Amino acid sequence: MLIKLEKITDKIIDFVGLITAFLLIVMILNVAYDVFARYIFHDSKVYMQELEWHEFAIIMLYGTGYALRHNAHVRVDFLYDRLSNKKKAIINIFGTIFFLLPLALLVIYGSIDFVMDSYTSNEISPDPGGLPYRWIIKAQIPLSFIFLIFCAFNFLIHNINTLRGIERGIKEEEVEV
Repeated sequence: MLIKLEKITDKIIDFVGLITAFLLIVMILNVAYDVFARYIFHDSKVYMQELEWHEFAIIMLYGTGYALRHNAHVRVDFLYDRLSNKKKAIINIFGTIFFLLPLALLVIYGSIDFVMDSYTSNEISPDPGGLPYRWIIKAQIPLSFIFLIFCAFNFLIHNINTLRGIERGIKEEEVEV
């Protein structure tokens, strides 16, 4: 059961990662166009520069959960690498429950009013020619941390499976529990 749940959540996270990777390509093209227009035609658009920052923010916010799923997040590796897989799983479970989840919930709780204020005031860019609907980018903060909680759930399942002696790619029926 946990293996199936892990595989389903893996696919969802990888799909979001694919969208994020596509957005990275869009951001690169946006930056290239902006630089080309600025230096060749001496024409720069404020909305293009703001769009670059918005794309970058979305990539970073959603990329965090993707990095967690692929174990690419930051940690003190010189200690962690020397531990057995089961000890690593215990540390990961403890860290997820007592550090990651409370922080994610705190950010979600703290950002809701931030987004609602932006939405109700119909906030726009303060720069002439900037992007409207600033609340859309601000709404990505709580949404991405909800996604991070989803990824943390996947990470917990993976580490529970590791404690049970089940690694990714092995069928649950093949392991004696």
